[in-house]
Amino acid sequence: MTTLTSSESVLTQALLERCRERAPKYDRDNTFCQEDFDELKAAGYLKLALPTKYGGQGLTLAEVARETRQLALYAPATALCINMHNYWIGTAADLMRNGDASLDWLLREAAAGEVFAAGHAEQGNDIPGLLSTTKAQRVEGGYTLTGRKSFGSLSPVWTRMGVHAMDTSDPSAPKIVHAFLPRDTPGVSIKNTWDVLGMRATRSDDTVLDAAYVPHKYIVRIVPAGAAGADMFVVGFLTWALVNFANIYYAIGLRTREVLVEQLKTKTSIAMSRPMIYHPEVQHGIAEITMDLETMGPHVEGVAKDWSEGRIGPDWLVRLFAVKHRTVEAAFRIVDRALDLSGGFGMFKKSELERLFRDCRAGRFHPANPALTHEVIGKISLGINPDEQPRWG
Repeated sequence: MTTLTSSESVLTQALLERCRERAPKYDRDNTFCQEDFDELKAAGYLKLALPTKYGGQGLTLAEVARETRQLALYAPATALCINMHNYWIGTAADLMRNGDASLDWLLREAAAGEVFAAGHAEQGNDIPGLLSTTKAQRVEGGYTLTGRKSFGSLSPVWTRMGVHAMDTSDPSAPKIVHAFLPRDTPGVSIKNTWDVLGMRATRSDDTVLDAAYVPHKYIVRIVPAGAAGADMFVVGFLTWALVNFANIYYAIGLRTREVLVEQLKTKTSIAMSRPMIYHPEVQHGIAEITMDLETMGPHVEGVAKDWSEGRIGPDWLVRLFAVKHRTVEAAFRIVDRALDLSGGFGMFKKSELERLFRDCRAGRFHPANPALTHEVIGKISLGINPDEQPRWG
């Protein structure tokens, strides 16, 4: 596997520093990271996973994950929202490499500059991607979709949204329809709902679908509802999404330690003759943070590398859900400890730790949430079909 050097990466140090400089303002004003997006698009960041035959860099998941992590060290929200685009490109590229041409059109559109977003989250649906509260109705030439999608990152700039909906025309055999909607589709509207605790620069507004028509050419899969419909397309986009989520929160942990250590080197106390880094409890706390980071790194690297090199077994969903969950939980511990060690300074808006603490909170809301993670991993480990009904009791 090739590894990008600093001279090969599109993420130059100057570009990264500009992203870091802008991040506090985006957060404070609750505005989209437009300048970041424009610069990164111009630099080729949106084509990292695009195969070279289409003008991209042709990076694997493992390689894109490292680039995602590097950007997240400087601007976590920017890395998070653009991940929604990159994971569609990566999924399509993986399918192409494995002889499945069903998403080659998506690669061509990405090469032409289209921006892809993700419309999976729905109120009342705790299994995004596999079940849906959005209704799919078959009509001549395709489907109409009716429902509401939340957490729609890249709302100001996306031109294609990957969505899924449920066709219940046969109640005994519901189907999930996976499709892509152009932004100008009649019946598609965006509601400005994004005023949240953290990751504010993603502008993840709601998207309302009111009998939005999607033709067959933009329908990529019609599969059984639930885990039974998890083919390589579904598993692919879940993998690209969750592995990069994990890398973003790993980066938050790494950056938190950087900021904290620099602050502690100058933090003093009247009870000490030297800076607070010599306090045994400070050393204890930093040791706990470092040990968490030491487990996060090999975990995210190992899962990404195995996918990229084709080592995928029947336990893949267990491994995938586990790496996202464990990394986010470790990031929570790190930012929580950091605020304790920082003292009152960490409470102030001028402290980067305050923003990192809030941004980290979004991690538990990304799929799979902690409840679903434990359910799926527990059932698979016990030999229970995740689709068995009723789910509990």
